[in-house]
Amino acid sequence: MALIEVLMAVLIFSVGILGLVGLQSRAIQLSMDTEDRNRAALLANELINEMWLRRTPTVPAGVETAWQDKVKDATKSGLPGGDGKYEVTGRQADVTIEWQSPGASTKSRLTTRVVLP
Repeated sequence: MALIEVLMAVLIFSVGILGLVGLQSRAIQLSMDTEDRNRAALLANELINEMWLRRTPTVPAGVETAWQDKVKDATKSGLPGGDGKYEVTGRQADVTIEWQSPGASTKSRLTTRVVLP
């Protein structure tokens, strides 16, 4: 009888440890997603700052290309599988950044709209 009690205690302890490992894994995944979203917001803000400085929603092709290269380069503050683009409609621009986190099944997307006076 004592052996059965010990085996049940080990089983319950093992299930608890597996739950903690799963919880830790999910916390790490969410932390990485938050970091990527923060980086995407900073990259979008960088392009929007260029628009505000130039007082126009369009930026020169060289600035746009450099920004897109920065978004794609995950080794230098970019995003894994990153793709950045923007569309201008009148005095507003929509900045969209997409990326694919390692191990994720779907792409993540951040869209920011800026309206210049």
